[in-house]
Amino acid sequence: MASITFKGSPVSTEGELPAQGAVAPAFTLTTDDLADTGLDTFSGKKKVLNIVPSLDTGVCATSAKRFNEEIGSHGGAVLLNISADLPFAQKRFCDAEGLGHVVNLSTFRSPSFGTDYGVRIADGPLAGLMSRAVLVLDADNTVLHAEQVPEITQEPDYAAALATL
Repeated sequence: MASITFKGSPVSTEGELPAQGAVAPAFTLTTDDLADTGLDTFSGKKKVLNIVPSLDTGVCATSAKRFNEEIGSHGGAVLLNISADLPFAQKRFCDAEGLGHVVNLSTFRSPSFGTDYGVRIADGPLAGLMSRAVLVLDADNTVLHAEQVPEITQEPDYAAALATL
């Protein structure tokens, strides 16, 4: 369980963020076309998991745009944008913003993802959504970088995450 803040007020998460060196837990999440897909779909590729509360907020939108801009120059790595937003909303956001390097994945059918990854917000006004976190996984799903952003309204450390690619 992480103790983080939302606009300065303490909130807690359920579970533990996978640590650097650990193997990331398998998951099944929902794509833009309502299909279920798992971590194994991206086997053999480095992955950036940009986990956000909702793409309908300024900081989440900024992180999606920033990682989208950067990922293309990192040799075949894939950007997985993960939130509890419905797939329709995720697709609409990425289409409107012209984000072509993003694979959107929704937790709406798989609430266990939040606990398995230590990012499900347990209390406060955002309870049930995912906290802001970034994981970078190698081709075999070993965690190369793990960041639980301490204040939900704060952007992640892009440079640190991208440096591990």
